[in-house]
Amino acid sequence: MTIGLILAAVVGLSLGLLGGGGSVLAVPIFVYVLGYGAKEAIAMSLAVVGVTSLVASVGHWRAGNVRLKVAAAFAPVAMLGTWVGARLATLVSGTFQLSLFAVVMLTSAVFMFRGSSRQMEEAAEGECCRIAPAAITAQALFVGVMTGFVGVGGGFLIVPALALLSKVPIRIAIGTSLVVIALNAAVGFAGYLGEVEVPWLFMGAFAAVATVGATGGSRLGRFVPQHALRRAFAVFLVAMGTLILFENRASLLPGHAVAGPTTHTTTTLQGR
Repeated sequence: MTIGLILAAVVGLSLGLLGGGGSVLAVPIFVYVLGYGAKEAIAMSLAVVGVTSLVASVGHWRAGNVRLKVAAAFAPVAMLGTWVGARLATLVSGTFQLSLFAVVMLTSAVFMFRGSSRQMEEAAEGECCRIAPAAITAQALFVGVMTGFVGVGGGFLIVPALALLSKVPIRIAIGTSLVVIALNAAVGFAGYLGEVEVPWLFMGAFAAVATVGATGGSRLGRFVPQHALRRAFAVFLVAMGTLILFENRASLLPGHAVAGPTTHTTTTLQGR
C-alpha cells in the first residue's frame, strides 16, 4: 500500500505535466501492484483521475491554458460516450477489458509520438481555436466510449486531436483536456457504481496523494519541454501495453482458458 501511494504521486505528476496518462498508470498500479480486479481498478482509476484532473486544471486555468469554449464543444458528446462505454463494460470480462486497455495504450503511444511533432509544437496562439464540429464530435464520442469501457481518461487522445485537428496550442490543449477528463471520469465512475465494490478509504487516500503530484506537475509543466516528456512517456506506454498483453495472452488465444490477475483478484476487495 505504501508503494501504491508513492506511485499515486506519479499518476498525479503525469496528469499535471502532460494533461493525460493518469489512467494509463493507475490501472496497472491497481491491478499489478495492489492486486485489485480489473473492473475495480478501472472504476477506481476513473475516480482518482477525475479528482486529480480537476485539481490540475486549476493550475492550468491560472496560467491561461484552459479554453472553455473548446471544452464545451468536446465534453457533452464525450460524456455521453463515457456513460455508454461504462454500461457496455458490464457485459464483458475484466481480462478482455485489460487486453483492450493495452491496445489503447499502444495506440496512445502512436499519438504521443505524433504529438511530439513540430506541427503540434508550432501551433500558433493566433490560430486558436478552430472548431470543426464533425471532427470534434467523432473524436469526443470515441474518447468517451474508451473512457467508460477501459478506464482511460482520454488525455493522450484528446491532446493530439485538439492540437492537430483544431489547431489548439499544445499547452492549451493540455489544460483544456484536463477539464474534459474530469467530466468524463465523473460520468464513467458513476456508471460503475453498484456494479463493483469500491474501497472508498484507500481510493480517497490514493486520490489525495495524486492531487499533490498533479499540483506540482502543473507548475513544472511551465518549464519542462513537452516534446521530450511525450517521447519518453510514449516509450513507457509501449512497454506497459506489451506487458499487459503478454500477461493476458491466454485470453487472446483460441482454446485457452482465461488467465491473468483478473481471474483471482476480483474477490480481494472484501476487507480492504
